[in-house]
Amino acid sequence: MSQADSRRALMPLTLPQLDFWEEFTFHPDEPIATVAHCLDIDGVTDGQALVAAITQTIAESDALCVRFHVEAGREAPLQSCDPQLRPILQQIDLTGIADPLQEARARMEADVAAPLDLRGAGLAATWLLHLGKQRYLWYIRAHHIVLDGYGFTLIEQRCGQLYSQRLTRSDAGPAFHPFASFIAEEEAYRASRRHASDRAYWRDEFAAHAPLPILHRGDKQAGEAPHEVYGVLPADVSAGLRRISQETGIGWPDLLVLLSGLYLALHLPRQRIDGRDVLAFWLPFMSRWGSLAAHTPAMVVNILPFHLSFGSQDSFEDVLRENAATLRMQRRHGRYRIEQIAMDNGMPAGSRYFFSPLINVLPFSAPSFDGCKVTREITGSGQGEGIDLTFRGEDDGSELSFAMSADPAMFARESFARHGEALPAFLARALAPEALARPVEELLAELQKDALGLV
Repeated sequence: MSQADSRRALMPLTLPQLDFWEEFTFHPDEPIATVAHCLDIDGVTDGQALVAAITQTIAESDALCVRFHVEAGREAPLQSCDPQLRPILQQIDLTGIADPLQEARARMEADVAAPLDLRGAGLAATWLLHLGKQRYLWYIRAHHIVLDGYGFTLIEQRCGQLYSQRLTRSDAGPAFHPFASFIAEEEAYRASRRHASDRAYWRDEFAAHAPLPILHRGDKQAGEAPHEVYGVLPADVSAGLRRISQETGIGWPDLLVLLSGLYLALHLPRQRIDGRDVLAFWLPFMSRWGSLAAHTPAMVVNILPFHLSFGSQDSFEDVLRENAATLRMQRRHGRYRIEQIAMDNGMPAGSRYFFSPLINVLPFSAPSFDGCKVTREITGSGQGEGIDLTFRGEDDGSELSFAMSADPAMFARESFARHGEALPAFLARALAPEALARPVEELLAELQKDALGLV
């Protein structure tokens, strides 16, 4: 079978895709799973090279032309890659408008707000908006069922590579793997010994802790906008993360996850298990490394619970080391899907785990386009739930920013807004040079004096 024929073949949906499909059946007219990125590319000296690079990148990205097939007698749909649904680059000249950036933002916001019908036409769009001189915005939008955040990053990096190759005659690098190959590998994993080993790990992990909250899909409605706070972490926080990372051998993204978990532990109810305080929260898991997904745009990211644990007599350093070791162990089994765990635990149809609180660290530098200054903006990331804390920064831990959101039905706006100042202050104090040796309960008690409640 040729590669073209394989791309048209009917394929099963992955577990996360089935989950998004079920979500869609409950909310077909709500844009609750639209994801979108925008690159601000300033310094483009060859507009046609940029157009050609985008066009080739989209041609390599099979996930952007997925079509779903609903057949009589089948409970779940099938999918194929339909070249007719591949998004065609729309070139939009805004150079004659008084405020082209404002106009571009308005158009992108309207596009993100429009519902996407999984039963209909294409689920992706790509625009190139010319703002003036050498400045362009490259906008990509898709449904989360076909693409996750790292999938966007792969697409952006590939386009930068192809643009630079056209200008400098450098190596173009390999094309993306076919989407069909990724699906076949996922099916093989589910029939493998590794899958069975991962299942045993998560069975024991869930048995050791209290049941996690469940969300009934019919209860999730698009209502009042969430409370949101944004902030930039000071340079001393980035420096402190790098310093402690060197001292402990714990990667700075994991340190940031654990410190954020301790921050939330000051504000949210904890469990008490075997004399230790435990806070359950959710973490996205890449689950791509060692597989074709490492170079395939698709919906791959997993989401799994993490139970942050600490005892009253533990030093702050011990807490970080012990929980970092647990994180590493979970990553070894992180390919096992949360949707499968839900089925293993008898989750009823129309339900899933309630992914709150969620902590996400995205250490991905903006892609490189030869001779250009490039900045990335997340214009659509789907709707969160409960409380969601996301950090973004360069891959070396510099230029860290954060966004924190909360369901207004669960949290009061005025007190929630104070986290914009309280979180950076907590991180700065927790990263002080003398903090590692202190008892964690003593340190948290000190920080608690400045803590602000979520409700």
